[in-house]
Amino acid sequence: MPEHSFDIVVLGGGSGGYAAALRAAELGRTVALIEKDKLGGTCLHRGCIPTKALLHAAEVADTVRDAQKHGVRAQFDGVDTEALKTYRETIVAKKHRGLEGLVARRGITVVEGEGVLRADRTVAVGDDLYRAPDVVLATGSYSRTLPGIDIGGRILTSEGALALDEIPSRVVILGGGVIGVEFASLWRSLGAEVTIVEALPRLVPTEDAALSKALERAYRKRGIALRTGVRLSGARSTESGVEVDLEGDETIHADYLLVAVGRGPASDGLGLDEAGVRRESGFVATDEHLRTSAPGVWAVGDLVRGPQLAHRGFQHGIHVAETIAGLAPIAVPDAHIPRVTYSSPELASVGLSQVDAEETFGADAVAVVEYNLAGNGKSEIIGTGGIVKVIRRVDGPILGVHLAGDRVGELITEGQLAVGWDAHPEDIAPLVHAHPTQSEALGEAFLALAGKPLHAV
Repeated sequence: MPEHSFDIVVLGGGSGGYAAALRAAELGRTVALIEKDKLGGTCLHRGCIPTKALLHAAEVADTVRDAQKHGVRAQFDGVDTEALKTYRETIVAKKHRGLEGLVARRGITVVEGEGVLRADRTVAVGDDLYRAPDVVLATGSYSRTLPGIDIGGRILTSEGALALDEIPSRVVILGGGVIGVEFASLWRSLGAEVTIVEALPRLVPTEDAALSKALERAYRKRGIALRTGVRLSGARSTESGVEVDLEGDETIHADYLLVAVGRGPASDGLGLDEAGVRRESGFVATDEHLRTSAPGVWAVGDLVRGPQLAHRGFQHGIHVAETIAGLAPIAVPDAHIPRVTYSSPELASVGLSQVDAEETFGADAVAVVEYNLAGNGKSEIIGTGGIVKVIRRVDGPILGVHLAGDRVGELITEGQLAVGWDAHPEDIAPLVHAHPTQSEALGEAFLALAGKPLHAV
């Protein structure tokens, strides 16, 4: 078999993989980047970027509907699905070309094909072998389903939902996590009747309960039907739609069923077990610096158990490249990775929830402030409600920041800095937030926790 030697071989060209490749090349390493599909992976082509483009289009639709409230005469005449598709695909194509150019300029060798890790730490791609002292696994994740639910026809995953050439009239979404509530938001704004079915008692169950409550209240106001604490007992496609059976003998008829029950690690078929790479429920087991059980083999991104976020993958890839190069990067704990749900309203959080903080430190050792966005001038101007919730240890640092409201995803970096640097509210209180901005709401919460609220009560 023809053999090619590099300093680093990266298996997977998504967020974690290309970040590792770019940083390694920047540090002077020769890199082979193996990708069976397109550079950019799920995030660029079937996830983050196209869904957020659709969510922006949905925001535009809502803005037009509400234009009269702001003294602007406009009329919403519906959605041009072909133009919407072109808008989305143009953005993806532009970002893809940019990434291809960046990778080429760094001198990275891109190998098209499926790679399999061998016991001698080479990676086989067809009849070729790629050898390096270090191999980075970055193959990402796939859309899960549930036993008894066969994907196909009118039963879709998020990839199938993106490929639709129509806006459904009625849709059922199985799963109230991030993917489910984002699709619910955009479809509702584009004119669909939406029902979310979530087996757990609340939407976005991994977020602080205050955010779940704020989102559920907003969704009910928007006319999105919620079935929380309810399990699906069956689903079947018909010639004209889908029938979804819920526990309690309720059947919902819709055009489509979106199955959004999470994503699993794409670790099968890579030769990992034979190469001595330990897996746990499909996820690749690593230490805090992302080393696997096989010497010289690393894993990043969605393969590693934790929040499945593109920016976590970026951070992982950079961390591994710098560690291989002999630097000493700081391992960022998952709790310090910011999380954003791009629904309307948006959710953004970092650090511990109130429940987690109280379980860790004790309820008496934790102080919490909630600030309602109704008191924030910029939020009133753009027409959003919501909350800012900040959690601290009594006489100690900020432990968590949780936000709900339109555009609050742009505020979470300040929250990440506060949590990541163990800042006390008293440290931040003297800092001035520009007026009028939504960031003032976060500043108000810090002031309140420092014992000197200005507008908060």
